Amino acid sequence: MKTAVIYARYSCDKQTEQSIEGQLRVCEDYAKKNDILILGTYIDKATTGTNANRAEFQKMIADSKKKEWDYVLVYKLDRFSRDKYASVIYRKTLKDNGVKLLSAMENIPDSPEGIILESLLEAMNQYYSMELAQKVKRGMRETRLKGLWQGGTMPYGYKTENRKVVIIAEQAEVIRYIYEQYSQGVYVRDIVKTLTEKGVLHKGQPFVIKTVYGILKNEKYSGSYMLRDEVIDNIYPQIISTELFQKVRAKIDKNKHGKQSVSVVYLLRKKMKCGYCGESIVAESTMAKNGKYNYYYKCNGRKNLKNNCKKSNIRKELLEKLILKNIISELKKPNMINTLTNWLLKAQDEIISLNSSLQILLKEQTQVENAINNLVSALEQGIVTATTGKRLKELEERQQELERLIVVERSKTETKVPKEEIKGYFEKGLKLEPLMLINFFIKEIVLYDDQIKIKFNSPINNDSPDESRGYIFCEKSVDIPKYGANGLRTGDMTITLLMII
Repeated sequence: MKTAVIYARYSCDKQTEQSIEGQLRVCEDYAKKNDILILGTYIDKATTGTNANRAEFQKMIADSKKKEWDYVLVYKLDRFSRDKYASVIYRKTLKDNGVKLLSAMENIPDSPEGIILESLLEAMNQYYSMELAQKVKRGMRETRLKGLWQGGTMPYGYKTENRKVVIIAEQAEVIRYIYEQYSQGVYVRDIVKTLTEKGVLHKGQPFVIKTVYGILKNEKYSGSYMLRDEVIDNIYPQIISTELFQKVRAKIDKNKHGKQSVSVVYLLRKKMKCGYCGESIVAESTMAKNGKYNYYYKCNGRKNLKNNCKKSNIRKELLEKLILKNIISELKKPNMINTLTNWLLKAQDEIISLNSSLQILLKEQTQVENAINNLVSALEQGIVTATTGKRLKELEERQQELERLIVVERSKTETKVPKEEIKGYFEKGLKLEPLMLINFFIKEIVLYDDQIKIKFNSPINNDSPDESRGYIFCEKSVDIPKYGANGLRTGDMTITLLMII
């Protein structure tokens, strides 16, 4: 009995599961009448036939290489593809894999005439698809010319009446307030805070920073927007002036949402959390009146108004310099360098003793030697076949290759790096890029206004039961300069370095 899989597809969300069920039923009936056993199905939902990058379709093509079934059965050829060229390519792939494409509804004979009919059907499917796309585009353009809403997500501040977009007065006032405040230099977080305090909601939820930026960038509020190369100015009534929108958009582009430039590296990102509320400490930047940027670290809870955290901002340069200075000074102490050097020596010895590559090669060498001995014994007894000599030659070549590989691996294990060189490498490593140093050694930094706790990522394991597994090995006070209105004060900051050993 021949075997097959069914491929089914429907094109858009307006179609339903019933379309798939109908295709499967017709295909199953066809298979039953033609004595074909169905082994499985591949189904793509709401995907166009003009695009071959369909998940289940591509999986089916890939699975055809296994040669576990004889046919791909489809309701009609247009379910397989509406692109004539893609159809030819993927049918060829199936054919190379020993699989034939069958159509349940199109009786295509397995003859020269069938080839012509099949090509004609594919061409008609592609023509239909292209014509339909043109009709849809024409219909949408006619809708736009009439100033009617074309569907999709309705922006905040608008609603529809008889397919016409109209303004919601109270929401429009909120939009004008947001634009005016931002154009005057008010931070988005402060705009959000004011709206929240006034109880103003966005679709039933309090405003958040992302929502406000979405409103500030939506050109439809200016009464016109670009769709490809066409200006649409007769669908959305104007809520803000074109001048105000352009002013705000220019300001957004210049400020880049208050985030750091891609050229600015925040060394401590993803390493810090707030000691007061537990939220992560994130990067922040603001533009000064002179057009230059100031860079900070800020509590994410305070930044996004998640809680009432009062953690002060701290200058990026100050914090990074402070932490790096203290980390490096501790790691440079002789006892610390000796401790880590000894650990590296121990790790080196373990790597050498557990050289899995060498063990695998030695094991295979033994197996090859045994196989050669068995073949030689068989030859001595007069047991000779057509493949005996060929196999013996292959084993001898592999034996020579294994001998070479074993010499290489043994040279790796026999060449140990001396303690003084390891110590030198470590000392030089402290002078490398700060980001590399932080990523390797720092596990977590807990930040307060008057204290920093630094936890190290230590590879050291101390087997002595008398030693604590976590203890403070350094504590010192550092003066913090004052930076005016940035929330920083002169005072003592305790740097606590925690080493898990």
